[in-house]
Amino acid sequence: MEIIAYIEKAKKGDQIAFTYLLDHYWNEVYGFMLKRTENETDAEDIAIETFSKAFDKITMYNPEFQFNTWLIAIAKNVHIDLLRKKKSSLFVEITDEEDHQAYNVADSSPSAEDELITEQNLSQLLQFIKELKPHYQEVIQLRYFQEMSYQEISEQLNEPLSNVKIKLLRAKKLLAEIIKGQ
Repeated sequence: MEIIAYIEKAKKGDQIAFTYLLDHYWNEVYGFMLKRTENETDAEDIAIETFSKAFDKITMYNPEFQFNTWLIAIAKNVHIDLLRKKKSSLFVEITDEEDHQAYNVADSSPSAEDELITEQNLSQLLQFIKELKPHYQEVIQLRYFQEMSYQEISEQLNEPLSNVKIKLLRAKKLLAEIIKGQ
């Protein structure tokens, strides 16, 4: 029942609910895709895209089905799209409507987490950041050191805004785990 409450909050745009759902289901989606792709980078990219699509379309989620089943179905479709894209090696353009929806979801004001990260001892924090994968290092660097908005990062990386948000959530979680492990 607890998951349903988070899903309902997420449908209303609650960022904490989105973060909870991402944290709760990340390993399952990532692990499933890792088995299918046998490639960590592809599995991670697919998981990011899966959560991006799921959060953009969360109002369409039918509670008659398990949320993880819905996420896995999205992940399978993202994987198929990735295989098609690799086969044709063409870029799939995002529609203006999808981009506009993602832009409306964005909250570019710094959260409490954002401010904590900014306040950390800089040299030690930079060492921790270097332990992240390069694409996570990049979004952290753009957000916290160049102080770019989500929209600016999206334009800089030429990626959908929702992907940028998911990568930042994931990067902050991994960074927090590295810091706790020290």
